[in-house]
Amino acid sequence: MPYVVDFENVSTSGLESSPVAEALAGLRANEGRYYRNKYDHVFTVSPADDVPEVVERVSRILREERDIIIGSPPLEATAFEVEGFRMDYVFYESGLAVNVMYSIENGGKRAVGFKLAEGMEIPEELTSRFKFARQKSKLAGVIRGSYFVIKGEY
Repeated sequence: MPYVVDFENVSTSGLESSPVAEALAGLRANEGRYYRNKYDHVFTVSPADDVPEVVERVSRILREERDIIIGSPPLEATAFEVEGFRMDYVFYESGLAVNVMYSIENGGKRAVGFKLAEGMEIPEELTSRFKFARQKSKLAGVIRGSYFVIKGEY
C-alpha cells in the first residue's frame, strides 16, 4: 500500500527493520520535502515487494553501469516523472537511499545518486568506488552523498 511521506511528522513506517530507521525516515522525509517544495510533487513510496519493477530497474542500472550489487534488502521504492525526468528511488534496510534521475529527452541529465542515512557505515560495495560529501539536514541530520553519471540507455 503506497505511503505519502510526511516531512512535518516524520514516521519510521515501513522502515522499522532498519538499524538506522529514524535517520532513514528523516532522509526519506528530506526527499519528500525537496520534491514538494521544488516541484509541488507529493512523494509517495511503496513497499519494495509491491513495485519490483522499480527495484529491478535501479538494480539493473547499478549492475550494468558500475557492476554494483547492493547487498542490503530493499524496503521501499517509488518511481515518478517530474519536469522531464523519470525518478526512481529505492530505500534499503542498511540506511542507503539510491535514486536514478533519468532525463526523458535524449542528451539530458542522467545520473545515479547515493545517500547514506546518519549512523550507517558506507556499504562495502561502494566504499572503494566513491567519495561521499556531507550535507546537513534538519530532518535527517548529516547526509552523506555521492553520484555517478549514467552513460547507457535504459
